[in-house]
Amino acid sequence: MKNRLKELRESMGLTQEQLGQLVGVSRQAINSIETEKFEPSIWLAYDICKVFHSTIEEVFIFEESERKSRAQQRRGVV
Repeated sequence: MKNRLKELRESMGLTQEQLGQLVGVSRQAINSIETEKFEPSIWLAYDICKVFHSTIEEVFIFEESERKSRAQQRRGVV
């Protein structure tokens, strides 16, 4: 999932380590979200957005993708 996490984090002068401490995850987790290798849980996304005083839609960009959702995969949707 695309996101503006790095842009927002840098605009506040936070390191990945500092943001991770604020939301209770490792620096590596923040890096994985920023590089779109990991999609955060809704609770982690909410906590991240609170740090930036932003909505989830302002931080995370929801677009149709080639990747099927978990629900589609379970139903066998092609």
